[in-house]
Amino acid sequence: MSGDRLQTILSMSTYMGLVILIGLYYARRANESSRNFFLGGRAIGPWVAAFSAEASDMSGWLLMGLPGVAYWFGFSDAAWTAIGLALGTYVNWLLVARRLRNYSAISGDSITIPDFLSSRFKEKKKIIMTIAALFILVFFTVYAASCFVTVGKLFNSLFGAPYWIMMILGAAFVLFYVVIGGFLAESASDFMQAVVMIAALLIALLAGVFSAGGISNVADNIRRIPGFFDFFGIARPLVSEGVQQVGPDGRPLFGQAGPYGFLTILSTLSWGLGYFGMPQVLLRFMAIRDPGELGKSRRIAVTWCIISLGAAVAIGLIGRTLYPAALLTLSAAERVFIEMSLNLLPPLIAGIVMSGILAATISSSDSYLLIATSAFSKNIFQGLFKKNASDREVMLVSRGMMLFIAVLGIFIAMDESSVIFNVVSFAWAGFGATFGPVMLFSLFWKRTTHSGAVAGMVTGAVMVFVWKLILRPVGGVLGIYELLPAFILSCAAIVTVSALSGRPSPEMEDEFEKAKTITAHRS
Repeated sequence: MSGDRLQTILSMSTYMGLVILIGLYYARRANESSRNFFLGGRAIGPWVAAFSAEASDMSGWLLMGLPGVAYWFGFSDAAWTAIGLALGTYVNWLLVARRLRNYSAISGDSITIPDFLSSRFKEKKKIIMTIAALFILVFFTVYAASCFVTVGKLFNSLFGAPYWIMMILGAAFVLFYVVIGGFLAESASDFMQAVVMIAALLIALLAGVFSAGGISNVADNIRRIPGFFDFFGIARPLVSEGVQQVGPDGRPLFGQAGPYGFLTILSTLSWGLGYFGMPQVLLRFMAIRDPGELGKSRRIAVTWCIISLGAAVAIGLIGRTLYPAALLTLSAAERVFIEMSLNLLPPLIAGIVMSGILAATISSSDSYLLIATSAFSKNIFQGLFKKNASDREVMLVSRGMMLFIAVLGIFIAMDESSVIFNVVSFAWAGFGATFGPVMLFSLFWKRTTHSGAVAGMVTGAVMVFVWKLILRPVGGVLGIYELLPAFILSCAAIVTVSALSGRPSPEMEDEFEKAKTITAHRS
């Protein structure tokens, strides 16, 4: 191993050590109670709430998946996705954050999303709680797998060891960290990791622009690729068995530009709908210490989001200029950030920058593991099987379930050719369609009934699978991103079934009005 590579690994190891110290610092406080372990005692401030929400949300796909899409398909697909996500971030913080914070506090002092939905609809048989917990387990296991793929690709590039070994080691590091520190450690380190992520993106972006000869030179180079720099067109790499073909001059080959019409744009923008159902973001709304600070958090979060997404898209475009034929599969294209960091930056700086990938991976996978295990231990184990379970028993079950989910995630992530962006898009659609509509209607429509909520959740989740696996492959109009139709059908199910199932109980209506009044009073 070269001296340069050792310097890079040294700086990354220092970062990993710092993350572990944060976990150890918060370990005692996290283990005082399950409320502290899972929600931090509703004590996080506006900066931590904003940064940790965005860091846990974006994950490794921000530094690898999104630049990979821009490198492979060009500007339009990545840019419209980024616009949808930025809009979704803003609207979610504006509409949902304050109402959910107040409503969850007065509705049973809920500390998980299934807890809140169950308390909101005053259910006795815990149907919503069970459905919500099971879908969280399913989709977060897939999400955790995407994070393990990310860290596997990163460590494989750095150490040259087999992908699967590096992936398992990375997963073990994340698991150890979450077990010792819980939500407080996760949120505190996510704040730091959000800073590292945005710094890494900006450093890599500036280094790439400088090495490529400036912005005008980058633009001139990528305009030569049909559809690559179009807002309403898309590049079409010429591939054979998934590998892009290279011409006699050593340059990659592209076909004619493809169209990027209104329906495709609408489909891509629908990524923003996913935010309304993202447990890792919604929990930050529930955990903030003072609802009055949410306006500040919103401004911080949206600014971070816009800068980070813009930089990620630009890195993919610049990478195609610098390394036009280096990454010839869609899976390999997701390494463009790593290529730029290792080739353009001094070794120690490269290590710090690539810690951004590690930061993104840790900040997301720790959230996924923590939320998934809380769904099982609090909502299934304690909610259904052992209602008098002590806090100690809940914590032990949580840690055992965390190990089980991590093992499943590792199994899913074994395929080295996995495309991070594709794995994330499916889980994102699952959460957005399952929880997004029911969360919005629960918070803003008093007429929503228990039966309507159940119908909406099941419809949204099932349609994600049906559209993804059966309808979308047909193509044409049905080729849109599964989140959009599943979200719409879930909303329709909630309205229809609620209208047919009678009015909610007076208790539910009174609590709704109380949450509404508190939110309006504190706005």
